[in-house]
Amino acid sequence: MTTPIVLIVLCAFTILIAAPVFGGDPAVLPVRGLHVMAPRPDELADSLRFIREALPREGVNVLVVEFGYRYQFTKRPEVIDSDALSRDNVKSLAEACRAAGVRLIPQINLLGHQSWSKTTFGLLRAHPEFDETPGKYPDNQGIYCRSYCPLHPGVHDVVFDVIDELAEACGADAFHVGMDEVFLLGEDDCPRCKGGNKAELFAQEVRALYDHLKRSSRTMWMWGDRFLDGDVTGLGKWEAGVSGTAPSLRQVPKDIVICDWFGVISSPWRRPGVALAQLELIRHTRKHAPTPVALRMLGVLQTTWCGVGPFARAYFGEGPADPAVLEAAVCFKELFSDIRKAGLK
Repeated sequence: MTTPIVLIVLCAFTILIAAPVFGGDPAVLPVRGLHVMAPRPDELADSLRFIREALPREGVNVLVVEFGYRYQFTKRPEVIDSDALSRDNVKSLAEACRAAGVRLIPQINLLGHQSWSKTTFGLLRAHPEFDETPGKYPDNQGIYCRSYCPLHPGVHDVVFDVIDELAEACGADAFHVGMDEVFLLGEDDCPRCKGGNKAELFAQEVRALYDHLKRSSRTMWMWGDRFLDGDVTGLGKWEAGVSGTAPSLRQVPKDIVICDWFGVISSPWRRPGVALAQLELIRHTRKHAPTPVALRMLGVLQTTWCGVGPFARAYFGEGPADPAVLEAAVCFKELFSDIRKAGLK
């Protein structure tokens, strides 16, 4: 992502009440989270140390780990990407999180982000028939990321299997489905989606994933940029959508946890000043907004956009670090220091 802030909000709207009631408990921050990419197998030791030592010290209570297809799936081995973690690897991460009092939420990017640069990820590499733009864009030239077709009759059999297997390995009660930066949807190249309403297509996929997770009593988390109108807000096509997906917000269940770059669970990336300003916004809203709004401002989820291994080494000051990773580690320390100083829990 190009934007340094992510916010998480419960997608539930104002409840009509006879008299306005204002504020929640400003001393409570239900989500104090960190988002990282899954480690490579050779980074597992650094990652476990970071979970056991750093997360309790900083006060983190949620860790979102973006695995993608880097897990050794037994039901769908064809989608496995390189540097995949074994079940025992993932169980060790889950056990470390439980011991540290941290809620582990696994993530796979669904619908969009099925490729990066010239690399097509596991799902579409193994099942090119699921591609929203089949046969188009060799080497992914001319597009940002590939999408799968949400209307393909076989896609959910595979997607649901990988969700279930990864969630079970993590012992997770929630699952993050990604869904940010979806640019290819309702494309003329897709025989099923061609001419479809993009808001309806997006909402239909949100509901399909939500319904599946609900059957196993898991809460759905997702990014929220496609629910925002980039033209009306002036946010543009990256932090919001300009292809007509925004009306889908009215068509999805209201108990999804939405991680939004601009509101509710504030998730900064690299800039401490922005992170602290967003934290203050969350605290102010939880204290002063009407209660139905205040209680839905859940907290912070800092994004790092790097693997937990490099992030851990930057955090501990061990070895050279990429400047962006180092900035994210500094931001993390400053943000969570401020959370602790404020006595938030």
